[in-house]
Amino acid sequence: MAQRFFIATLGCPKNDVDSDKLVGLLESEGYLETSQPGDADLVVVNTCAFIEPAREESINTILELSQIRRPGARLAVTGCLAERSGPELAAALPEVDVVAGFGVDFLQRPARGPSPTRLHETTKRQPVRLLRRGEVPSFDLLELPRPPATAPWAYVKVAEGCDRKCGFCAIPSFRGKQRSRTMASILSEVESLRAREIVLVAQDLASFGRDQSRAVGTSVDSDIVQLVEAVSARTERVRLLYLYPSSLSDRLIDTILGTGVPYFDLSLQHVSVPLLRRMRRWGNGERFLERIGRIRAMAPEAALRSSFILGYPGETEEDHDELLAFLGEAELDWAGFFTFSREAGTYAAGLDRQIAPELALERMRECSELQDFVTARRRRRLVGSTVSVLVDRPGVGRSFREAPEIDGIVRVPEHLAVGGFVDVVVTAAEGPDLIGDRPTLDMGRLSPVTMVVS
Repeated sequence: MAQRFFIATLGCPKNDVDSDKLVGLLESEGYLETSQPGDADLVVVNTCAFIEPAREESINTILELSQIRRPGARLAVTGCLAERSGPELAAALPEVDVVAGFGVDFLQRPARGPSPTRLHETTKRQPVRLLRRGEVPSFDLLELPRPPATAPWAYVKVAEGCDRKCGFCAIPSFRGKQRSRTMASILSEVESLRAREIVLVAQDLASFGRDQSRAVGTSVDSDIVQLVEAVSARTERVRLLYLYPSSLSDRLIDTILGTGVPYFDLSLQHVSVPLLRRMRRWGNGERFLERIGRIRAMAPEAALRSSFILGYPGETEEDHDELLAFLGEAELDWAGFFTFSREAGTYAAGLDRQIAPELALERMRECSELQDFVTARRRRRLVGSTVSVLVDRPGVGRSFREAPEIDGIVRVPEHLAVGGFVDVVVTAAEGPDLIGDRPTLDMGRLSPVTMVVS
């Protein structure tokens, strides 16, 4: 009888892709996936370690799944937390059978004792499997095949790691330097997924191919432009997440607009010049507004998203007021706000003028309240317009303005075919969400199935 597995995925879309790759690996080994952790022979937790709340969520999930797994089932922990803090994690959680870093095989069956209890006793003794220097990984997550998409859209990770040195970020310390995939491998994956929308992701997406281009002397933005054009030719929608603002060249803007999906996710983090310098980041509010203005001059319908850190060491009331003023003027469609997390080993961990957590939370609430108002106002402006939506599931669709899982949605009639593109008239706005209805019957776009007229 085939062994069954369950995977719990935490963190960002890049982790979602990693889990898809693990599904492909496990299925190639003869495992069958189950949606119920209590039915699994192998329970895998793909963890996040970006900031403290993410680590806490990972640990809580591990403990919860340990309680509900069936007797004799193995519990494997992988992902960023396993890579970053493997020995500490294993020492703190004897419930875990194996802690496996990136590319480390966790499928080896432990020696079985006379009972499920004995099984866990024997596997707890050496639960850490991390790569030693010079050791070859058992597999490369970035290049593993994955199953076809189960939704009308799919994330595709185009690179791993990051070469930047942002003051607050620990990702390069455990994900390593940027390592881009080949164009051919990405396009092969895009075609195999058979999704109608492809969302390209990476730690530093706009720098895709830069590590390869240095060797041959091509221009900085040529690789990402060529990639977007090639993916756009293979799917109805291509969307880009996480663009570093200094890498958003005019050529890349033109390319994104040319795909028909004018959606820009710019990782700004703040607008105060002194604070951005302490973050080891590029830019300022004036430059950001100029870039946003240029995009909207070319495509007034364009949607823009960003993220910001509140309470970074040294943030003053003047810095905070500058950010509030920027949010009011920029009128971003979407924005996420996070309080600073003091990460061991980062530049920011040793900075002076650390901000009290209570003050950081208050500043985050102020920004969130303002942005909620801005977002709701921009959504109300769409009432009466016709938008093309991709139906993700019964009653739920998205136009180009909404990225999956992070933005609002468009509520549509339940009978519309999942996976189809349909035009709907926006009849109302409810906060971040829109309500849409069919204006007239459009048989050509009602279903993703091609219609043949005899």
